[in-house]
Amino acid sequence: MNDEQLLRYSRQLLLSEVDIAGQEKLLAAKVLILGLGGLGAPAALYLAAAGVGHLVLADFDHVDLTNLQRQIIHTTARVDQPKVQSAEQALRELNPDITITCVEQRLEGEALRQQVEQVDLALDCSDNFRLRFDLNEACVATRTPLVSGAAVRLEGQVAVFDPRREDSPCYRCLYVTQTQDDLTCAANGVLGPVVGLVGSTQALEAIKLLVGFGTPLTGRVLLFDARQTQWRELKLMRDPECPVCGKR
Repeated sequence: MNDEQLLRYSRQLLLSEVDIAGQEKLLAAKVLILGLGGLGAPAALYLAAAGVGHLVLADFDHVDLTNLQRQIIHTTARVDQPKVQSAEQALRELNPDITITCVEQRLEGEALRQQVEQVDLALDCSDNFRLRFDLNEACVATRTPLVSGAAVRLEGQVAVFDPRREDSPCYRCLYVTQTQDDLTCAANGVLGPVVGLVGSTQALEAIKLLVGFGTPLTGRVLLFDARQTQWRELKLMRDPECPVCGKR
């Protein structure tokens, strides 16, 4: 690290869990963020600020005025811009030291798998089950850790699925079928700070996995209830009959 980097990251370098060795791991890491909406916005900002060296931003949507209530990476001036371009601009202004790759398309099939196998970790910040299922399959196939988040109305959840571990479940162990596609923010609404909490927690779990400290959320699902300002934890076991990870 150079002197500017030592100064930029000085506050997290003071943490024994990170130190210089951990910061160098972050600088060398490559992370895919699928979705630059309410979850991807805070997650991307915190990962860029922390010095994750290469962020791959994937989203096929454009910034809409209705996004700005919660998607804090975008601005009014960038309405109608592709979300990946808007997010790239914000992240470069925040930390010009990192590399950013923009993928302005709906990733699926082989294209998704190719992106996943090139990164150290993936964040699921999407908003529909088809994308979530596809990303999960790609992560299991390539043994890539997946940090999953979701939020709608006044509720959120976060989980980590790590196919490098034999005991880790995958996303399909949690949701067997695509039965909740109608639970979108557009149809049901969402409070901005709820997606902020979930996306920030995703960034925290990603940093822990990349650096290698603490206890990740593997095998656990955190559920957040904004009405009560309460987190609950559920244990999640790997399903031996899971169609995605059951035979690995």
